[in-house]
Amino acid sequence: MSEREPHRRPATFKLDDPHVIVMDPDGDPGRPSRGTIRITPEADPSLLPVVAEEPAGPPQRGFRWGILLWTALGGLVLLGLGLGVTHLIEDLFSRSEGLGYLGIVLAFVATLALVVIVAREAFSLARLATIEKLHRRAADALLSDDRAESRAIMQDLLRLAHRNPQLARARTVLQNHGDDIIDGADLIRLAERELMTPLDQEARRLVSSAAQRVSIVTAVSPRALIDVLFVFAASLRLVRQLARLYGGRPGTLGLIRLMRHVIAHLAITGGMAASDGFVQQVLGHGIAAKLSQRLGEGVMNGLLTARLGLAAIDVTRPLPFTALPRPALGDLARDLLSKRGADE
Repeated sequence: MSEREPHRRPATFKLDDPHVIVMDPDGDPGRPSRGTIRITPEADPSLLPVVAEEPAGPPQRGFRWGILLWTALGGLVLLGLGLGVTHLIEDLFSRSEGLGYLGIVLAFVATLALVVIVAREAFSLARLATIEKLHRRAADALLSDDRAESRAIMQDLLRLAHRNPQLARARTVLQNHGDDIIDGADLIRLAERELMTPLDQEARRLVSSAAQRVSIVTAVSPRALIDVLFVFAASLRLVRQLARLYGGRPGTLGLIRLMRHVIAHLAITGGMAASDGFVQQVLGHGIAAKLSQRLGEGVMNGLLTARLGLAAIDVTRPLPFTALPRPALGDLARDLLSKRGADE
């Protein structure tokens, strides 16, 4: 059996008492003599070893064979088109000199149009990337309260909104009172209140109108295919309108990228599931008894379109929601149901 130390009653003592012995934490305690008091000091937390976690670097990617494949296929297609146009122009010259020159002019016009379209798509993608980066910078500035970074963000916002006549007063307020704000986070909130308030109101109106159109059309359309096509077209149109409202000018590729981001945002936030639960809750409170099955489906499609619009606002907005309230699905649902009740 191991020897147990006798239980000692609480007592007071002085550190200079000869019976008080300060033990070494790493030493051998040994067997104390009778009447002595042992004190073992605790280790200083600042001297304890700290486990340093290695920063997780970006994942190492191998050679991208997919990009090489599509690049090679694109080059072959362009070479084929170029050779085809060249042979066509040679054939036109062999038939008539006028037809040959006409073919050259048409080929030049087509090439010029292609260059302009590619440049516009590249510009729209760069502008959307700038808005996304501005959103992330604003979120970081709100956490760090960096005044210099906040002023840079405000200047970028002013350049982004300089062509919108709706924001003329807001730009003047920011330019006059921006230097009076000391905290960086407060400067971001001021910019949000002044610049985003009219844009958020217009965005809510656009989402509500799109939801009402989808609700009415899908309630009266005779085919499910028509419903799907109309909802898809209305969703694309709504995302494009919201992007233009907040300063983006998406082309075809930019719109595809925005739709991917909106769907990813819905998947992350669980927006569709939340919308389904909200619709079931609304329709379960006596409204389903007043509406036919087709009208109920129209209301549901309208609410899902509204949820898609709210996700598009989060994606296309250059600033996160901090000083202003985020638009809620419940408000849009009340607008939609009140509109349906007025139509009835």
